[in-house]
Order: sequence, then structure tokens, then C-alpha cells
Amino acid sequence: MRYKEYLKKIEGKESWPMIVVDGVVGVGKTTLMNILVEELGYTAFLEPVVDNPILDKFYYDRKRYSFPLQIFFLNNRFRAIKEASLIDKAVLDRSIYGDLIFAKLLMENNEMDEEEYNIYTDLFENMAEHLCPPKLMIYLETSVDDAIKKINKRGREYEKVVEKDYWLRLNEQYAEYFRDYNISPLLKINVDNLDFENNPKDREYVLNLIREALK
Repeated sequence: MRYKEYLKKIEGKESWPMIVVDGVVGVGKTTLMNILVEELGYTAFLEPVVDNPILDKFYYDRKRYSFPLQIFFLNNRFRAIKEASLIDKAVLDRSIYGDLIFAKLLMENNEMDEEEYNIYTDLFENMAEHLCPPKLMIYLETSVDDAIKKINKRGREYEKVVEKDYWLRLNEQYAEYFRDYNISPLLKINVDNLDFENNPKDREYVLNLIREALK
């Protein structure tokens, strides 16, 4: 099933006043989220990574931990987006809308059983009935090599052990997802040659793109 089929229950609803920042691991989602907090007065909702009891185990044994990890993320992202929907200006570092990307990748890699994937997608579609689209979805595009450089610089050991082919397949799934994505306005920003964390010109360039998209 294509990604847009899973999102049909969200399509056409009135949007929630929130921005979602999405993209592959290491692309700069949290950095951009923090900039939106500082510059535009948004309230941040972080991805559940720091207090995640499964994430590091998953990278060392994806077959064993893929299903419980995805259920953990799905549950926490549903909780976060319900809270964010009650705030006038929220920004989320990833969200439940794109949670499917990782589950589909793991199923196609035979690292999640088909039965587990069916349970996961059934739960996702059940939750989707209670969701509305975001005001704006921001997709940070990047090459795999650039993402790996940022992952290595960040220095999380459990990410550094992952083979390049996994990141390649993940990037392909992201590209497929955002080709299908149609539930809200979408802003794609290629960040391969941008440093919006340290370069003021790049920062202002990205902020202007977002301000324009929000109009």
C-alpha cells in the first residue's frame, strides 16, 4: 500500500496550528525546531529519543527490537501531537504523520514480520481518525553522505554502527513518502549546502522560506 492510502483519514480536515519538521536521521530537525522556537515563538515538542529505553538496543539488533520500538514511537508521538494540537504555535521534531516511514522500511527489509507490520498499521489507522493535518510540513532533504557526516559528528555510538545501506534505504523511503504526501502544505528544503545552525545567512534564508510558506 502506498503511503497516501494510510493518510486518507487525515486528508481534508481543518489543520492544526503546528509546524512539523521531518527528514532522515542527522539532517538537522532539532536544530531547525530550536530556531523556530527562538525566532518565531513556537513551543517545541521533541522526538522521544533521550528517554527511549529501546532505541540503542534497536540499532544493535533491529530484527529483535523493530516492533516494540515502532510501537513506543507511535504511542509517544500520538500523545505529543494531542498535546501540541491544544497550543496555538507548536513545532514538532518528527511526528506521527511520518512514523510509517520507519515501519515500512523495516518490514521491507525483513526486520519486522508482516504480522507485526499489519498490527502496527492497523493501530496507526485507528489513531489517524483522531488526527488533523499540520499547518505546514517541512521536509529537510539531504544526500546520504551528508547525513552520515552529521551522524558521525553528533557521536551517538549506536547510530555510528549502522551500515550505509540502511541510511540509503531510509532516504529512499523518505523520498517516496514525500512524493505521496498531500494532507497539508509541504515545504522541501535541500540542506546539503546549508549550515543554518552556524551561518546567519543560511539561517535567514531558511526562515524566509518558512515565513513565506506560512502565508
